[in-house]
Amino acid sequence: MKGATSKSFSAFAMAVLTALAGCGTTGGGQSTQNVSAAAPAQAKTPPGMNDRGEVVDSSKVEAGSGKKVKGLGDWEGEITGKPAPGSKFVKLQIGMSMRQVTDIAGTPTDQGAYITGKAWIPFYFGADRHRFEAVYKGQGRLIFAGGSMGDFMGGNLIWIIYNSNESGYR
Repeated sequence: MKGATSKSFSAFAMAVLTALAGCGTTGGGQSTQNVSAAAPAQAKTPPGMNDRGEVVDSSKVEAGSGKKVKGLGDWEGEITGKPAPGSKFVKLQIGMSMRQVTDIAGTPTDQGAYITGKAWIPFYFGADRHRFEAVYKGQGRLIFAGGSMGDFMGGNLIWIIYNSNESGYR
């Protein structure tokens, strides 16, 4: 009986492997059908930006549409858009504390905070449990990561969004 079960399992396994082998994929995982007919990918303008790389609507800009940078204290962040002439934002660096930023850029026109999904991870004690957003009229927006245990007001700069047309409100 044991031999019969082993033979039927082997036959089943062989049938599955045969079916998978006929799925029409190449070693790179691409379909063998219509590979030559694939259209070249066109550069798409990210949401909230124009084709010159300038931010036109800060509220629609998505993470990953800017340039990734490494800043102070090995903080990793992003810079999106192009600075307005004479902008105080050009003096800012990813990783600066909120206090350092306000000493340079001044008081924001508007501000707000929200929690991230990491706030719900048990035993996560990192510095990205919440985000703080500071909006500066005619300059852009600054996003801070913070929220390690008990620290709801601190944070470090992780994203600079340059927007010379910023309304100043979230």
